[in-house]
Amino acid sequence: MTRARGYPLGVIDFATQLVENIGIFGAGLFIAIESIVIPLPSEFVLLLSGFNVSIGEFTFFPLWVATTIGSLVGALVLYGLGFLVSRDGIDNLTAKFGKFVGIKARDVEIAFKWFEKYGPFVIFFGRLVPLVRSLVSIPAGLAKMNLIRFSILTICGSGIWNALWIYIGIQLGDRWRDAEGWAKYLDYGVYALLVIIAILFVTRLIRQRGSTSLS
Repeated sequence: MTRARGYPLGVIDFATQLVENIGIFGAGLFIAIESIVIPLPSEFVLLLSGFNVSIGEFTFFPLWVATTIGSLVGALVLYGLGFLVSRDGIDNLTAKFGKFVGIKARDVEIAFKWFEKYGPFVIFFGRLVPLVRSLVSIPAGLAKMNLIRFSILTICGSGIWNALWIYIGIQLGDRWRDAEGWAKYLDYGVYALLVIIAILFVTRLIRQRGSTSLS
């Protein structure tokens, strides 16, 4: 079966038909499903949706709102899972069902380590990292993170990610499929940006501690 960026053609067809038949609501619904770790090509849907904006079928702002709400809904489902289930329960669920949704125990472990290391702010910048953007919701729920704060950070991080891909789709127009070939390089760019942010954060923290010790 033909694949695009590692996704079976059937999945791509499903995404295309959902957006074309249901419109903006379909795009939001797809993003919500993808946010619950189901291995679906969210970038593909956002690019396709951006193309529809470029030809006047969709309007940018309602589309951005719908996809960002979709991201929030999916994140809240996983937040609820973490809130209601113990860490051992999460590990057991991953062992039993992880293979069906494309995640491994190591992926979940990374999400927990990121949350322990960076705290609530990983909910924001973690939304820019594939797979992690979904899984970080689980430790947030387990830690009983304030729901309003969780929702705001999720909306901000997911909103940036969604707007970026929609904008690329708009600019590419009928060449939006070209972005599939270099999407991974954009991912690398995001990783580099996160490293820079982490370095700046650590540097600022060290300077603050230095100033405190001198005073």
